[in-house]
Amino acid sequence: MTSRTPPSDAHPYLRAASAGVRHHTRALAPSDATPPRPADRPHLDVLHAHLAALLHLLHRLAENTRPPHTATGRHLTTAHTRLWQATSEVHSAFHLLPAHTEAGVETSTCHPERLPEGPPVLTICQRHLAAGHVVRRKTTPTDLRPHTTACVR
Repeated sequence: MTSRTPPSDAHPYLRAASAGVRHHTRALAPSDATPPRPADRPHLDVLHAHLAALLHLLHRLAENTRPPHTATGRHLTTAHTRLWQATSEVHSAFHLLPAHTEAGVETSTCHPERLPEGPPVLTICQRHLAAGHVVRRKTTPTDLRPHTTACVR
């Protein structure tokens, strides 16, 4: 007989990831000593990677939950679609930020274009395309259309 993992230890990596996000959120809170910093491309790239990982998790959970619990599976699928919309917006925000170039930095020793996965700016696009492929197999274009709640003036 194998021992089951107690509920408190059932998902240690998810709890660690959530704790990391909470810690990062607290670290970004402005204080009297440090002014708030705007988002930069590396920050949005890491956030996009986190959201893409959550997309894959939600997709798997929805697929596994749908047969025995249809209504719960539908809710998880809806959450998956909404998370895709958030991931897509982070991807767009990444490309709207200016590329970080410093004139004083020696660039002759670093050649990111020679990396096997391509320049770092393309990794977010590759990740986004891979996640989008999974999303589009299971949703309709109408489902993917953003549901705007902001008032237009």
